[in-house]
Amino acid sequence: MSKIKNKDLDRELPLDEVGDDEAVRAAIKVSLIVLGSLMFVAVIGYSVYFFAFGKEKNVEQVGQTEKARTRETVALIPDIKFTDITKSCGVDFKHTNGNIGKKLLPQTMGGGVAFIDYDNDGDQDLFFVNSDYWPGDQPDSEPVPTMAMYTNDGKGNFSNDTKELGLDVNFYGMGVAVGDYDGDGWRDLFVTAVGKNYLFKNKNGEFTDVTEAAKVSGRVDDWGSSCGFFDYNNDGKLDLFVCNYVDWTAKKELELGVTLTGQVKGYVTPQIMAGAFPYLYKNNGDGTFTDVSKESKVEIVDTQNKRPLNKSLGLSFVDINGDGWQDIFVANDTVRNLLFVNQKDGTFSEQGELSNIAYDHQGNARGAMGIDAARFRSDESLGFILGNFALEPASLYVKQGKSTIFTDEALGTGLGPETRVELTFGMFFFDYDLDGRLDILTANGHLEEEIQLLFKTQTYEQSPHLFWNAGEDQKTEFVTVDETRSGADICKPMAGRGLAYADIDQDGDLDVVITAVNDRPRVLRNDQATGHHWLQVRLVGDDSNVDGIGAKVIVHCGSKQFERIISPTRSYLSQTQIPVSFGLGTLDQIDLVEVSWPDGLKQEVKDVTIDQALTIEKK
Repeated sequence: MSKIKNKDLDRELPLDEVGDDEAVRAAIKVSLIVLGSLMFVAVIGYSVYFFAFGKEKNVEQVGQTEKARTRETVALIPDIKFTDITKSCGVDFKHTNGNIGKKLLPQTMGGGVAFIDYDNDGDQDLFFVNSDYWPGDQPDSEPVPTMAMYTNDGKGNFSNDTKELGLDVNFYGMGVAVGDYDGDGWRDLFVTAVGKNYLFKNKNGEFTDVTEAAKVSGRVDDWGSSCGFFDYNNDGKLDLFVCNYVDWTAKKELELGVTLTGQVKGYVTPQIMAGAFPYLYKNNGDGTFTDVSKESKVEIVDTQNKRPLNKSLGLSFVDINGDGWQDIFVANDTVRNLLFVNQKDGTFSEQGELSNIAYDHQGNARGAMGIDAARFRSDESLGFILGNFALEPASLYVKQGKSTIFTDEALGTGLGPETRVELTFGMFFFDYDLDGRLDILTANGHLEEEIQLLFKTQTYEQSPHLFWNAGEDQKTEFVTVDETRSGADICKPMAGRGLAYADIDQDGDLDVVITAVNDRPRVLRNDQATGHHWLQVRLVGDDSNVDGIGAKVIVHCGSKQFERIISPTRSYLSQTQIPVSFGLGTLDQIDLVEVSWPDGLKQEVKDVTIDQALTIEKK
């Protein structure tokens, strides 16, 4: 298969504009003359300040209505090491962002990662999204950057089979979605980009670009971010939601001439750019999609400037009110978050403000990035976690029962104060110690390589954060795990972006991969030896939704219940494994596994043994 060279950017970034450093300096000089008014310079200065390290707030201001719990050391934090096996397991991928001094905003944001069983052998393979050099910047000494697919041998060792699979393609990639959209039994890949997006159809383990035929390319001036497959109309076919970030071109950014100190070039900020509508593509069942974004009412207009509101980076699908229809939570950067509640007639009602998840407790929009949703407590509380910008604590929006009103409990649970300093991108719930309670991992890293020129306490590379769930009855529910308990490998600073989990070595616990912008990822093997029991569940649905995406799985063990949703769309630009994992702790008997399929069918499976990967076929 021939390589696809991305030419979409040439229209906005011709070589005679930014082909060398002199051209960049000339563009900035001209733009500064055009933007000569003191008022505009003041606005730009404020925006750079905000974008560099956020707005200062006291920790006491971060909560909603509750008081912070007392910080304490919980003696029961498990001693579980995560081991960096990136080199030893065969992953030699390196992300390329193309930054050779021009400092363009997309160079700060990528790229995603996905776990996908592309060859149907039962283990989790690994796909990395790569970006690119800007037109005219490709060094002769460097290979052309491409996407990368690594095949798992079933034991957590990987081989790079990108070229053989037809995925050695070149464009400025961002996010990725996994799903068998055509129901042929082979999981496909959708990749967002700066420029047009790409859909790769998987047939017998080999991929073909079918973007144009499927009608999902988007526009050449889009900037796609997170994306995901889900069934919004309950017709059994996987539809596709695609987030777009902002209305951006390289030409526009260079004309603004943003600097950090008056001399050092800075990145343009989202506050001074218009938003961009997302796409909702309806699956037609014949290999094509129809753009139903407008008629489904997911295009939200900013009432103040009459432009698209969305500046979207994070995406989550969950049925928030238990009506059997998938809703959509979109995390936005510097504008309010959006909650699209499914109206069951092909349309959505945007209820972010009504549900109290649009802003922080002071009514401010945060710089939201990654997102995840889970029922993380024994009382079936539904929680959304969001990673936010530097000096903005992570959000933990929680609701009870069928209510759609959320409260930000980040401060009271201990999550808020411990996430206030770092800039968080990827973020998800997972049970790393298999005790039955969902823990949290974050991928952190600043946008600005030279942030310390402005703020000495900020760094470009930042440590990931692992939070152990001590339980809702503890004074501190989410407790920071330091390297004495988690190992030094997971705590090493990096410019973290994408974040995903999977059981790569089939030992029952969840391993992790973290991507880094313009650097190598980190594959971390979970070496827990707690003796805790577990269960993994893989669903086999009908011919349309083969993996049962959107289904709910509940494991009953005596008086305890554990619930998971089949949805790989989590974190930031990334996809986790599709099978769901349950930690059972010391429980040694499963009474029942209950599956609620997306079409309403309920199925029960009894006589399930512990410590196994269970496959449930729809009947």
